[in-house]
Formats: sequence, structure tokens, C-alpha cells
Amino acid sequence: MTTPYSHHHRLFLVLLVLVHYSCTSSSSDSSIIISRFREYLQINTAQPNPNYREAAEFLVSQANFLSLDSQVLEFVPGKPLVLLKWPGKSPSLPSILLNSHTDVVPSEHHKWSHPPFEAHLDSSTGNIFARGSQDMKCVGMQYLEAIRKLKASGFQPLRTVYLSFVPDEEVGGHDGAEKFADSEVFKKMNVGVLLDEGLASPDEFYRVFYAERAPWWLVIKATGAPGHGAKLYDNSAMENLLKSIESIRRFRAAQFDLVKSGSRAEGQVISVNMAFLKAGTPSPTGFVMNLQPSEAQAGFDIRVPPTADPSSLERRIAEEWAPSSRNMTFEFKQKTSVYDKFGKPILTALDSSNPWWALLEAAIKKANGKLGKPEIFPASTDARYFRDRGLPAIGFSPMANTPILLHDHNEFLNKDEYLKGIDMYVSIIEAYASFDEQTRDEASRAEL
Repeated sequence: MTTPYSHHHRLFLVLLVLVHYSCTSSSSDSSIIISRFREYLQINTAQPNPNYREAAEFLVSQANFLSLDSQVLEFVPGKPLVLLKWPGKSPSLPSILLNSHTDVVPSEHHKWSHPPFEAHLDSSTGNIFARGSQDMKCVGMQYLEAIRKLKASGFQPLRTVYLSFVPDEEVGGHDGAEKFADSEVFKKMNVGVLLDEGLASPDEFYRVFYAERAPWWLVIKATGAPGHGAKLYDNSAMENLLKSIESIRRFRAAQFDLVKSGSRAEGQVISVNMAFLKAGTPSPTGFVMNLQPSEAQAGFDIRVPPTADPSSLERRIAEEWAPSSRNMTFEFKQKTSVYDKFGKPILTALDSSNPWWALLEAAIKKANGKLGKPEIFPASTDARYFRDRGLPAIGFSPMANTPILLHDHNEFLNKDEYLKGIDMYVSIIEAYASFDEQTRDEASRAEL
């Protein structure tokens, strides 16, 4: 004989089924989200021969599914830039631009525990191993997933939201973001604020960046008379170059000591790292050992923060690192200014003159995220091309509790951190796209 369930018992079973369905549905949705991320990671867009075409087709397909307007621009043939648009209810208001780059750096495949374009998901840790998992395909897909969630909730933006997926950031951005920022297309977008990439954080605080160091790529050349390998004489090319390298090494050590002592953040000092050393007379078996060369060169990657005095550094290079009195010359393969066209340091304000900063802080807090102290980005990003034109630009990649592995072997991002990052962008995009400056100004006047 069966005993009928009590009312409370039946209610409990219904709730149990609903909870099970909810958990199963949530788990299924998360799996699909991760699958889309892995699909993007599996497209090999490594320099120097990135498969931009396949990446562009993938991004446009995602845009079509979300009913976003899309166009593919080629400021340089063979280097497509994908521009997506989510129209706002008040298109006359300055728009929001969410920028990311599609290219990634090369990988030494044999030094990875998993192939860098397999997007291997470790079932025990949840880590996704792939080139671009941190830098920065994660951010591009998080933008799209955040918009997917906002659309599903019925949210409609007040301001137009643009997403740009640009090429060639890893080789300087000259054929990508730089040409985009100079284009008529960009001018017509009426952008009010830009979000771009940041860095992972090993602790629970998200990192956020309001400026970055300018790249100076310096090549120093020393010349001198060749000599026998056994001869001791003054002003040989190698001896002069080594004196220069030693002077640079001392400067580097002093700057690095400031970072190690904690008195300066990495982005606040001038970094100098030797990128190459070229000298010697080649032979079929290597180099001629009994001949001192008449020329020697060294290349240095220098990063200069907007808080530094670039003229002082230039004098140091000319007078100490490559003095003409020692038969030395120098040239810059790249030299980016730390000042804008008005002669002011290129940085984004964090005070009341920039409402976007306060909105970002509040949005991250609303999404239960913790924000660290604002920093100067230690390297360079495409954001500089937009800051240089007077736009507020903020670097932010929501990756907490994550080792910094951009450009490293075995680059990975944990799937749970990736999913949390989507929620951060849901909160940020909602806040930015809803911001009505006129209403804010009227409220401020009413308080006076």
C-alpha cells in the first residue's frame, strides 16, 4: 500500500527538483561559456603569421548570434579589425569602447606541458592552458559573454557600446589600434571612455591601470680598429661596448632596488633590459677567436613612466652610455613620448574630473570584487594611442588569485576566475552604459 505524500513533503520534492535543475542548468551554461572561450583560444593568432581571418570570422559569428552590428575593417590589407556595436537609446551621448587585441606572442611548443593552441582544460584544477588565455583573448570573450548576460536580462544601454578586436598589438599596434585611433571611423564613434587590458593579480585584489610606460628601443653601436686576439689596446669596439653595458647595468640595478625595497612599484621606475648583443667575426665553425672585431652592438628595451624626466634620460644615454668620445653612436628603433600634444604626462585622471573611475570602483564593489591601488602599467598596451588623443583609458583584466604568465610558458587562466571576470564586466558595462552625465550634473547642482 502506498502512502500519499504530505503537502510539505510534496513541496520539499518540488523545491529539490528546482534546485537540481537550477544547478544542472547553471553547470551546463558554464560549460558552454568555457567551450566558447576555448574555441577562440584554439585559433592560432601567434605572431609573426597570425590567422586573423579565422579569428575575425569567429568573432563576427558571435556578434551575429547576439544581434550586434558588426563590420570588419582593414586599415592594412590582411590585418582585419573587427568592430562590433550595441546601439544605445541615446546615441548622441559619448560611447563606451571595449578594446582587445586578437594577436598573441609566439610559443616554444616543446617547453609547454600542453600544446599552446589546444586550450587544454585540466579537469583536476580547472586551469585552461593556452597562449592568449591571459593576454588577452580572455578579456575579449568576457566582453561578449557579459553582453550576452545583459541582453538576456533585458538590459538596454543608454549609451552605445562598441567592442574593437584589433590586430598587431604584440608588435607595436601601428597597423591596428594606432591607425584605428587616427581614422574617420573612430572619430564618428564619439568615444567617451575606453577599457583595455591589464594584468593578472597573484592575490585577491584586481589590478587596474591609469597610465603606462613608454617604450624606447635603443641600439648602441661601438666601433674601433680591429686587433689581434692577444693584443691589449685602448678603445676597442668590444671594450667600449662593455663599459657602456656596465654603466647601464648599474643604472638598472639602482632602479630595480627601488622595486625590491617596496618604495616604488614596477611601473614607476625606468626599466632597462638588454635584448641582444651582436659582435664578432663569423667563421664556418662559429667565430674567429684570434681577431678582435671592429664593430659591436647591443640593443636595449627601455620603458619610461610618465612620471620620469625623459630629457634627463636622453642626456644620460648621450653622455654616459654611448659617448662619442669613445667612438660610440646610438639610435632609437622606437621612441614613444611620455607627454601628450599639450606637454602633459599621458595618464588618465583618477579624481572627480573623471567620473568613469568612480563608476568602475563602484561596479567592481557591487560585483563583490576587490580593487587594488591604481598603477602605471609596467609595459605598453594599445591604450596609449587613445590616451594620447585625450581620452580616459583604463587597463583592467579581471584575473585575481592568478600568477602573471603573459608571454610565459604554460600560460593559463582558471575557468572559475574567467567566469567571475564575466560578472565583473556585467557590472561595469551596465554602470558605464547607463551613466547619464546630465542627470548627475543636475543632482550635483540641486545639492548646492
